[in-house]
Amino acid sequence: MRKQFLFIFLALIVANTSKAQTRSTRIGYIDMEYILENVSDYKEAKSQLDLKATKWKQEIETKKLEINKLKENLKTEKALLTKELIEERETEIKFLENEMLDYQQKQFGVDGNLMHQKAALAKPIQDQVFTAVQDIAEAKNYDFIFDKSSDLTMLFSAKRFDISDQVIRILNRTEKREQLSKKQLKEQEAKENLENEIDENPAMAERQKALDARKAAREKLVADRKLEQEAKRKEYEEKRNAIAAEKAARKNGTVSESAKSTEAIKTETTGIPVSAPTTTEPATTSQPAVNKAEERQKLYEQRKKELEERKKKILEEREAAKKAKEAETQKTNTTNN
Repeated sequence: MRKQFLFIFLALIVANTSKAQTRSTRIGYIDMEYILENVSDYKEAKSQLDLKATKWKQEIETKKLEINKLKENLKTEKALLTKELIEERETEIKFLENEMLDYQQKQFGVDGNLMHQKAALAKPIQDQVFTAVQDIAEAKNYDFIFDKSSDLTMLFSAKRFDISDQVIRILNRTEKREQLSKKQLKEQEAKENLENEIDENPAMAERQKALDARKAAREKLVADRKLEQEAKRKEYEEKRNAIAAEKAARKNGTVSESAKSTEAIKTETTGIPVSAPTTTEPATTSQPAVNKAEERQKLYEQRKKELEERKKKILEEREAAKKAKEAETQKTNTTNN
C-alpha cells in the first residue's frame, strides 16, 4: 500500500513539472491527531469514550480475579478431589478464560467496539478537516497537502509548512459562527489571517513576538502603577482613620492606658501631677495634619521614655542610699561591741 502511494506521489510530481517551471510548487501538511486533540467537541466525546474503556477494563480485571481464585482453590483442594471433579473444574475454568478473552477481543480488538467508536467519533471532525484543507489549498494555491499522522513516512518536515493550526482556527470559527455578530466575525477573520501570515513567515513571527513582549511590559508597568497608587491611598485612609479615632477619644474624655501609667510614674517620682499633653485638634482633610499627628506621637513617645529613665534613676539612687545607711548602721554596731 505504501509503495503504491509513493508511486502515485512521484507520478503527480512528474505531471506537475511543467507547472513548476513557471512557479514554485507549494507543499503543506497537517497532523490529524494534533487537530483532533485540539477540537473541543472531539475532546469531550473522547473523554466519555475513555470512561467506557475504563469500565470495560475493570470488568476484564474482575473476571481475571475470579478465574485466578478458582485456580487457587483447585490447586489447594486437588488432593481431595476425584479425577472427574478435577476435570469438571478445569473445564469450567477454561470456559471462563475463553469467555474473558472473547470479551476482551470484542471491546479492544482490532475490529472491536473501541476502534469502531473512535472511528465514528473522528469521522465528522475529519470531514470538516478535509473541507477546511480544500479551502486553504484553493485560497493559497497549495499543490500538495499531506497528513503527517497517516502511513506516509515523513523523514523531515519544516514547521513553516504545517497548516494544522490554520485548520483548527477554521474549525473553531465555524463552531462559533452562530454565537458571534458580523462585526465580531470580521475581527476574528482578520485576527486569523494575521496568525496565518505569522505561521508562514518566521521573520514576521519574530517581529510579532517582540511587539507582544513590549505590550506585556507596558501592561505590567500600568498594573504596577495602579498597585502603587492603591497602596498609597490605603495608607492615607489608615492614617486618616487613626486621627479620627484619636479625635473621637479625646472628645469622649477617654485616656489610653499608656498615658495613665506615664502620669502615675511621674507623679510618684516627682510629687508633681502631670497633665496629659495638650495638642491642637488635627485636621483630617489635609496631608500637613497627618504630619502633625506623627510629630505629636513622636513627642509623646520621647516624653514617656524620659519619664521611664528618670524613674529608673530615682529608684537606683534610693537603693544606693538604703545600702549606704545599712552599711553605716552595721559599722556602728560593730564599734559599740
